[in-house]
Amino acid sequence: MGVSGGETDIAILYIDDDEALGVLLRKNLARRGFTVVNALDRQSGLSKLAAGGVDVIVLDHYLLGETGLDILPAIVSLPDRPPVVYVTGAGDASIAVEALKRGADDYVAKSVSTEFFDLLTAAVRQSLERARFRREAAVAQEEIRKARDRAELLLREVNHRVANSLSLAASLVRMQASLITDPVALGALQETQVRIHAIGNVHRHLYAKNQIGVVDLDDYLESLLSELQSSMHDDTRPHTIIRLIEPAQLPTDKVVPLGLIVSELVTNAFKYAYANGNAGEIRVRVSRSSGDIIELVVEDDGDGFDLDAPAKGTGLGTKILGAMAATMGAELAYDRSFSTGTRARITFPI
Repeated sequence: MGVSGGETDIAILYIDDDEALGVLLRKNLARRGFTVVNALDRQSGLSKLAAGGVDVIVLDHYLLGETGLDILPAIVSLPDRPPVVYVTGAGDASIAVEALKRGADDYVAKSVSTEFFDLLTAAVRQSLERARFRREAAVAQEEIRKARDRAELLLREVNHRVANSLSLAASLVRMQASLITDPVALGALQETQVRIHAIGNVHRHLYAKNQIGVVDLDDYLESLLSELQSSMHDDTRPHTIIRLIEPAQLPTDKVVPLGLIVSELVTNAFKYAYANGNAGEIRVRVSRSSGDIIELVVEDDGDGFDLDAPAKGTGLGTKILGAMAATMGAELAYDRSFSTGTRARITFPI
């Protein structure tokens, strides 16, 4: 294929049934550094195009038995086809516009004047330049796509390894807990295991639907709460978690602390809301306002607790709740007007 600028001849395929104009165009453009090959009809033109070596097509509108608009679709449908400069009569602006709509790269009004050959030369060179830009852009886009695919593959692998490592850590904690007889230490290890599961769940949901950096909050919380129900439920705590969760997507940096907050609140409700052996509900509701504010409520109908009293247990859970809420820019408050039980409300922007 030729290169513009006169260093190498640019090969032009000129499709027009006017042989005399074809000869005139070939002579004029030869002086400007072009090589012109003439074709008088569709069959001849497409045959020479298929043979290769064509840099630009100059396509006349009026041909024997058809128009250039009839041939144009067959040309522009070819892979890696050369640019097309459409040639129309001086008063055929609507035809030129239609040619551009069908894929021509430029057009020139036809005449036998020196100005016509000057305009055609400029159109040919500009069409070649635009075609070069398109090719370079396509190559760049393909490289970007490949780089993105490699990055996604790497992220998936890293995420998979993190999830596996967290699962291993949770298993080690569970094994350690099985050797502990002290109830305080055993409870601490079980809570640690729950927290590890809360973080690991995020990684298991990442890329589940070819999404990068975001997690479907409803799917994640459904999975997390199912695990909490399974791990916390026993004869002394026969409670049921009720889920009312609206769909929403959150970035990973908000899902991780939110998962830890939900785990802490639900775990506390299992441990302290109801007297041993009394079954009760623990309700988790998530709603999204029109201002992209998420509200999460965890409530129960248990005995309630005094917000001003010292924390039960080590107090680590309370510290974790405060730290996680601060991390995600959330407001965590307890509803003092809740008549029975405990209601915690978390609000934060998406």
